[in-house]
Amino acid sequence: MITNETIKNLRELMRMKEEIEAEIEAAQNLIKAEMTATNTYELRGSDWKATWNEVTTSRIDTKALKAALPDIANQYMKTTTSRRFCFA
Repeated sequence: MITNETIKNLRELMRMKEEIEAEIEAAQNLIKAEMTATNTYELRGSDWKATWNEVTTSRIDTKALKAALPDIANQYMKTTTSRRFCFA
């Protein structure tokens, strides 16, 4: 049985997660700023390496494909079912 204590604990953990994620992002932004300032894609330390590289990705524009060739888009459409947990 779920108790109020369980929910209270979950809320606290989620709050802590948000704080940690903000700290991680701030630290990453400092590293990225240093890499930008020194015009480098890699920094190294004694037991660590940080890289910040451009990545090019190609994806199919499904909206355009559906508009231009709806029969082909439907022929290759894959439908999946999953469950999403939300908590507020």
